[in-house]
Amino acid sequence: MPEIEAARRSPTARVRVGFLGPPGTFSEQAAMEYDPAAVHVAFGDIAGVVRAADDGEVQEAIVPLENSTAGAVTLTTDLLVHHTDLKIRREVVVPIHHCLLTARDVALEEVRVVYSHPQAIAQCRGYLARHLPGAEPVASLSTVSAVRDMEAAGRTAASISSRRAAEVLGAIVHASRIEDVSGNRTRFVVLGRGDHGPTGRDKTSICFDFSADGPGTLHGVLGELADRRINMFKIESRPAKSSLGQYIFLIDMAGHRKDPVMAEALESIRARVSSFKILGSYPCAADPAP
Repeated sequence: MPEIEAARRSPTARVRVGFLGPPGTFSEQAAMEYDPAAVHVAFGDIAGVVRAADDGEVQEAIVPLENSTAGAVTLTTDLLVHHTDLKIRREVVVPIHHCLLTARDVALEEVRVVYSHPQAIAQCRGYLARHLPGAEPVASLSTVSAVRDMEAAGRTAASISSRRAAEVLGAIVHASRIEDVSGNRTRFVVLGRGDHGPTGRDKTSICFDFSADGPGTLHGVLGELADRRINMFKIESRPAKSSLGQYIFLIDMAGHRKDPVMAEALESIRARVSSFKILGSYPCAADPAP
C-alpha cells in the first residue's frame, strides 16, 4: 500500500494501527513490535479491529491468527474468509508468557475462579489442573479484561494475563511463565487494503471450496503445489456456513502470488475449485527468541 509506506517515511504523518485492546494485551505488544512509531488504537474485539480497517478508521489492523498450542483463532479466520476484503500484508510472531495474577496477596487455595481469554485458559490448562484444581476457568474478552473481571469479583478470584498487564493495572504476580508449552507463540497478521510486494522470502495464504464432494478433489489441488515444488506450510478447514458437511480449505505456502511459478499454480487451483480467494502475500516473519 503506497500511501501507508509514504506515511511511514513522512516526518509528520503517522500510520494508525488497530489492535485488540485494552492496552496491555499481547495484541498491543504485537502492534508495538510491528510498528513502534504508529498510533496504536485499541478496540474491544477482533471484529471491531477488522471493521475499523474496513471503514478506514485505521489504516492497518493487527489480529491474532493462530497459536502454537491452542491452534487457529477461528474468529479471525472466519472474518478473513467471509466478511472482509482486507489482505494479509505482514505477520508478527510473539512469544506468549502467561502469569497468574491476583488483586491482593491471597493464598492459592482461596482462589475459586480464574478469569482469562479462552485462548490463554487453553494454553495453561496443565498449570490450572496442578495448582488450582478447584477453581473454575471463566472466559473474558481479553487477558487485560480478565484482570478487571478479577478485581470486580473480589478476593477469591485470580486471572491469567501478562506481566505488562500486571504493571499497568497494579495486580500481583503469583507465578510467571505458567503456559504449558515453553515455546508458546502466537502468530499475528497485519491486515490492510493491499498485501505486500515480493521480498524473496514470502508466504501466500489462500482459501477455496468445492461445489461438489468427490474422491481426489483436494488431492488435485495439492498436486498443483507438489508438481511445482511449492512448499505448503499449513492446511486447515472451516465450515463453509452454507450447509452441513461443506468446508472451506485454507492453505499457507511458500512464495509470493506474483512469482511466475506461484501465479501459475494459483490459476490452476482456481480452475479446480468453486470459490477461490487470495488472502494475501507477505514476508515470512522471523522466529523470535523464547
